[in-house]
Amino acid sequence: MMEYTPREMMVVAAARKIKNDDIVFCGTGISILAAVAAKHMHAPESIIFFETGAVDSELEELPLAVSDPRVMHNASGYCTLADTFGFMQNRNTGKNIIGIIGAAQIDKYGNLNSTCTGDHKRPDVRFPGSGGACDVASFVGRTIIFMKLEKRKFVEKLDYITSPGWLSCADGRRKTGLMADGPSCVVTDKGIMGFDDISKKIYLTYFYPGIDPEDIKKNVGFDIDVSRADEINPPSKAELDALRKKSDPERLILK
Repeated sequence: MMEYTPREMMVVAAARKIKNDDIVFCGTGISILAAVAAKHMHAPESIIFFETGAVDSELEELPLAVSDPRVMHNASGYCTLADTFGFMQNRNTGKNIIGIIGAAQIDKYGNLNSTCTGDHKRPDVRFPGSGGACDVASFVGRTIIFMKLEKRKFVEKLDYITSPGWLSCADGRRKTGLMADGPSCVVTDKGIMGFDDISKKIYLTYFYPGIDPEDIKKNVGFDIDVSRADEINPPSKAELDALRKKSDPERLILK
């Protein structure tokens, strides 16, 4: 078995979730790497869409921010920020869009906090905030969430809800008028979590090779079902080659 890092496992695991006909709405960092890796691995016709307006760029080099000029290189189209979010919120196209987002906290229903911890008026820590994440979580067909597995991040109750997951029940999104589909999975550095079809509560679906599911359970700040989890297949040589040699050869994100 080839050697690989937890970050490489995370990227490969997320890339496997992207299909050939998907439109991937993402920011930069590990999310863009997953989208680019998917194109090199198995989904060459998937389209990457940036909130700054670039559609289907060539991305010969990974951009370091959504405002990086490299996101515009040989793009199939350019549009405004309003056009971008209008397209994302279109009910006819939204089901084909995957949003990739992250946050500082997540609860058992996949609701996210990227605003602050502590009291909102006098926070202990102030984070960057939503950006476009609230819109992504509200209106795209599916979302993939990247999170480092820590108790302080997987919490019973969020200090602030920045981006909606399944809210508080299976029917919560429909009742509030959001896109019926919500978060599909949470990709961590130790395993992947999904959401129960009935309750919409988070549970462990896959653990990475060498990881004990009980250790994952100990690093979550609420009760989580790990009984249904299977060991995920490690990255193949072809996947690692596509990731290291084609997607991030300069190791800007894999460093």
